[in-house]
Amino acid sequence: MGYRVVVVGATGNVGREILNILVERQFPYDEIAAVASGRSTGQMIDLGDSGKELKVRNIEHFDFDGWDLALFAAGSAVSKVYAPIAAAAGCTVIDNSSLYRMDPDVPLIVPEVNPEAIDGYRAKNIIANPNCSTAQMVVALKPLHDAATIKRVVVATYQSVSGAGKAGMDELFEQSRNIFVGDSNSPVKFTKQIAFNVIPHIDDFLDDGSTKEEWKMVVETKKILGAKIKVSATCVRVPVFVGHSEAINIEFEDEISAADAQRILRESPGIMLVDKREDGGYVTPVECVGEYATYVSRVREDPTVDNGLSIWVVSDNLRKGAALNAVQIAELLGRRHLQKAA
Repeated sequence: MGYRVVVVGATGNVGREILNILVERQFPYDEIAAVASGRSTGQMIDLGDSGKELKVRNIEHFDFDGWDLALFAAGSAVSKVYAPIAAAAGCTVIDNSSLYRMDPDVPLIVPEVNPEAIDGYRAKNIIANPNCSTAQMVVALKPLHDAATIKRVVVATYQSVSGAGKAGMDELFEQSRNIFVGDSNSPVKFTKQIAFNVIPHIDDFLDDGSTKEEWKMVVETKKILGAKIKVSATCVRVPVFVGHSEAINIEFEDEISAADAQRILRESPGIMLVDKREDGGYVTPVECVGEYATYVSRVREDPTVDNGLSIWVVSDNLRKGAALNAVQIAELLGRRHLQKAA
């Protein structure tokens, strides 16, 4: 007997990816409901590569009673209204928005990193998925933290436009085309031209000069890995369609060599170490698209601090940064608590 699963925001980038991954990973479902806003109601969408299609249902009229899991990928506004409704109906919510991440009664989960934290989900019957950049970073940091205890992290992100949804991807495509043919390339979705450019600004600015995206990386990393870790983040949008990259500098309490780190990372769950010190001996965003792994390259010691390392981390943000992590949370929940398909 399998699960009855609801995918909220099923017509968006992440929602469609959730449907793909549920099929790819052979998640034990009996029924899947594709749910979205009224403007998408009645559309037919593919259920991954299963050969089946789902008819999109209207979130405003959907009854969550009798459903086991709801994977929300429709943004904070939708989650704020409908996640509590689903949870109260006995349908456990796995939310991809930022709404519940810092709620002390809601576990913030990356299954390879803090699986035991999921045990607190019953407080609200809601589990939060971290920010896409946080997710891939903590996958890489966790085994190193276990080995040598991280004191401080300084990260600069190179975030793809898919993190801003379909509108971000469309703007990069259209601007690139318009520049080549001499048409207008005025920004709409982004604050400046994104084609052939980088923008050091993601989400709203805060009073201290940081952005909300940078704040998310700081507070989410502390919640997942430990409050004592100091984090400084600079988040940058780059003209890449899919795949986030991060240059991460780490300072440890204990001594750890690059060779030690490579060995640890090579053996750690969810990580693929590709670190040859030669032309092309590293992973770029183009190569990670459609993959499950978080890729780590360019592992090297930082001689400017005691016990320092620098690494390069790349992952498909629509997968590990969102859809894959959500499905992995559902799998973890099933193993540890629901056990309906056992």
